[in-house]
Amino acid sequence: MHKEEARGIYKEKRRELSAAERAKSDDLMLIQFQRIEFPHIDHLLSYWPIEENNEPNTHLFNEYIEFKNPAIKFLYPITDFDKQEMEAVEVNTDTAFQKNGWNIHEPMDGTITDAMSIDMIFVPLIIFDRQGYRIGYGKGFYDRYLQRCRPDCLKVGFCYFEPIDIIESTHEFDVPLNLCITPNNAYVF
Repeated sequence: MHKEEARGIYKEKRRELSAAERAKSDDLMLIQFQRIEFPHIDHLLSYWPIEENNEPNTHLFNEYIEFKNPAIKFLYPITDFDKQEMEAVEVNTDTAFQKNGWNIHEPMDGTITDAMSIDMIFVPLIIFDRQGYRIGYGKGFYDRYLQRCRPDCLKVGFCYFEPIDIIESTHEFDVPLNLCITPNNAYVF
């Protein structure tokens, strides 16, 4: 399936999920996530789920990681749409967030962290395939950013749906996930 076709189909499927269905799926994904033994994670780049897009509740997964490692440093992306760039900013409990023009919650301040120091990244997606490639929102911010990270940085996605067989229109700059969690499975690539 080509990216644009899959993006349209799965954005619509996600839109059709009720709040109760999403909450149940989030809980099931958390159970799948808790079954995985991760190496020590010092820096996690997460993201705030966009409610209007019915994205998985990454706050649940953040809380679990923090429970396992209370000293973890959380990072959130800030985007420069003019330059088509993304950076990771360290946040804490006092950090204020605001929505940008794309409904993305971003930290209002904080220190930019070098991409090479990040141990794990939660990567937003709409759907993924059995090779670990994902379809995002089509701007390429994450793929460009992931290329700047260490090769051993864990790239993790969360998806309400099982993978499609193959995304036929991947590009050489697309970076596959290492792991994708669905309500029923954990896929390792």
